[in-house]
Amino acid sequence: MRVADAGDVPAIVDLVESAYRGDASRVGWTTEADLLDGQRTDADAVGAAVGSESSVLLVVVAEDGSLLACCQLEPHDHAGCHFGMFAVRPTQQGSGVGRELLAAAEVYARDQFGSTAMQMSVIAQRAELIAWYERRGYARTGATQPFPYGDKRFGLPRRDDLHFVVLEKRLGTSAAGLRRRDRRRTRG
Repeated sequence: MRVADAGDVPAIVDLVESAYRGDASRVGWTTEADLLDGQRTDADAVGAAVGSESSVLLVVVAEDGSLLACCQLEPHDHAGCHFGMFAVRPTQQGSGVGRELLAAAEVYARDQFGSTAMQMSVIAQRAELIAWYERRGYARTGATQPFPYGDKRFGLPRRDDLHFVVLEKRLGTSAAGLRRRDRRRTRG
């Protein structure tokens, strides 16, 4: 696992698209192809995430240099961290790489950002994905968010009842992470 750089942007876009959209995504179990058409992300959005000073995009790289998985971490609030842009190559889903990246992302958020909680938004109709996160210690917060209908950057909905549920997991704290969080607060 490493932090992504600008040279990774095209491969990250391909990875995310392959995991969620179109027929290629049906090889794995995380497909949204029955819920959404169109794109999941684009080079502008991924480039902004990679170049952001307020977030980090992590990638898992295979021995041949291809990307196997990615996720974005963005600290928010006083001690929370948002987990997003999570994708695993469809042929690698079920191999444990996603579970390992999620666990590593939690440690990164705690140790590098001083986060004590990880949050994410998941399409409510993705019951199997929500259950996967729940098995890893995430719980529904009761909060929901509307789906951005009309914004093609997030896909073309195939149904009119899409929305997100917010999941959260409490993370332990580390002394180094708390020091980093405190320094961020005094600068911000």
